[in-house]
Amino acid sequence: MKKNVLIIGAGGVAKVVAHKCAQHNDELGRIAIASRNISKCQLIIDSVKAKGSFKVPADIQVFALNALNVEATKVLIRETESQIVINVGSAFLNMSVLRACINTGVAYLDTAIHEEPSKVCETPPWYGNNEWNHLEECKQKNITAILGVGFDPGVVNAYAALAQQQYFDRIDSIDIFDVNAGSHGKYFATNFDPEINFREFTGQVWSWQNSQWTSNAMFEIKRTAALPVVGSQNLYLTGHDEVHSLSKNLNVPNVRFWMSFGEHYINVFTVLKNLGLLSEKPVKTAEGMEVVPLKVVKAVLPDPSSLAPSYTGKTCIGDLVKGTKDGLPRERFIYNVACHEKAFAETDSQSISYTAGVPPVAAALLVARGEWDVQRMANVEELPAEPFLKALDVMGLPTRIKDENGDRAWDLIA
Repeated sequence: MKKNVLIIGAGGVAKVVAHKCAQHNDELGRIAIASRNISKCQLIIDSVKAKGSFKVPADIQVFALNALNVEATKVLIRETESQIVINVGSAFLNMSVLRACINTGVAYLDTAIHEEPSKVCETPPWYGNNEWNHLEECKQKNITAILGVGFDPGVVNAYAALAQQQYFDRIDSIDIFDVNAGSHGKYFATNFDPEINFREFTGQVWSWQNSQWTSNAMFEIKRTAALPVVGSQNLYLTGHDEVHSLSKNLNVPNVRFWMSFGEHYINVFTVLKNLGLLSEKPVKTAEGMEVVPLKVVKAVLPDPSSLAPSYTGKTCIGDLVKGTKDGLPRERFIYNVACHEKAFAETDSQSISYTAGVPPVAAALLVARGEWDVQRMANVEELPAEPFLKALDVMGLPTRIKDENGDRAWDLIA
């Protein structure tokens, strides 16, 4: 049994993680939060206290930390006696935080794939460039390292695993739909770190089709889907983390990720890209200053956490799975709908942060209870889906199914 959680990061997702850890601190034990920005950490603690989120009376410790410094992170893990580290900082930190966890023998959880600042959209499978290089070491040292346990990646991986374990004899395709039908009222903004957000869309779009990697350009492939609650949506084939593990672990010939975009977003994005303002490569100004265009764009856009108070509407994220069962064709949509207003009422966050922040806490609870303390590195689809989805049901992210039999809460009946 593992207890005491160290949260690394102080953005919108970290705020949700802190609220949810506090709501379950009877099982998770002491909570600490660390970031280079102490003031942002304090705002999170103020929010947790104001909402009365603690299940049992406690406090959250705050620490200044540059998580790229492995030795400093190791010292903090030991100082706080943390046995579970939830890394929701920048994706640039993952390998440093993972190394600190391996060296101190504690469980590691993250919500997105590692990225190198100077590289965009590396050769697939992306996990093979960094994380999976540590598979054997984690196994030998009995380190539990659960990769990509946000919503997408994360919950959608569990949906895929549930489909394979319970609902299908053979799966021919998994299409992951990510729709934000909400409105933040700003001229232009991203729902999470702009730097990471734009990097997803400036490189090649890699998908897994006919059991091989297929490359397209961003916004090249479009489809329209009628989805529960949010209605008809335009979706674009997009590269994303979960495709790179599902393609390896589930033996499904077609795995694709689709995201909804409005015409306004596409127009602004296209202008920024064509002007070179989304480049991660440094340029020199006329005054001789060296700047990274993408970081400048990030600096002038609204902080994603500032969007929450005015956000309205809902998200719909899920897996459209097609295959056969008992010799007959089957199609099933496994999904969740989340509400921006409800997320803000509970955690002072919008539902993009909420859907990403609740799952790692559910995973931490399963690690604490021993159910997911697997003492190896694993992607979510390699773990039992049932306890994870059951935990999410009661933590604010219930799973539903839509098929020829209607729209209903999920169950294990095939």
